[in-house]
Amino acid sequence: MNADFSYKEETDSIIGSAFAVLNEIGHGFHEKPYENGLAVEFGFRGIAFLQQPRYPIIYRGVQVSEFVPDLIAFGKIIVDAKVIEGITDLEIGQMINYLKITGLPIGLILNFKNPKLEFRRVVATTQSFIHRKSS
Repeated sequence: MNADFSYKEETDSIIGSAFAVLNEIGHGFHEKPYENGLAVEFGFRGIAFLQQPRYPIIYRGVQVSEFVPDLIAFGKIIVDAKVIEGITDLEIGQMINYLKITGLPIGLILNFKNPKLEFRRVVATTQSFIHRKSS
C-alpha cells in the first residue's frame, strides 16, 4: 500500500498536541476532557480549529441527520478523540464515512485509553482510503 503523507506537518502538530494533552491529563477519562484539552492545546499552538461543527447527512437529497465531529483542525483534518480498547477497522470505517460526509481529506483517530497514545491517520484519495498505524 502506498502511504499518502499529505498534510504531514499539520497531522504531526495535532499528534504532538495529543501527546501533550495525554501527558498532562493522564489516560482513561471519558472522551470530552481530551477533546476540550485538544481545543486548549490547539489554541496555545496557534492551530486553527472548529469544535463540534455540524455537517448534514443527506439521503436522496433529504437531510436525515447531522454528523458532529469533535474537532476540525487546519480547516481540513477531522480529529476524533476516543477512549476505547484499541482502534479497529470499525473506527477506520467510521472515519472513512466522516471524510465522505465532510469532503475533508484527512482524519486522525486519537485513542487516549492507555498511557501510550494510539493514533491512526486516514486519508481520502480519489481512488480509495488509506490509513497508517501509529508506531
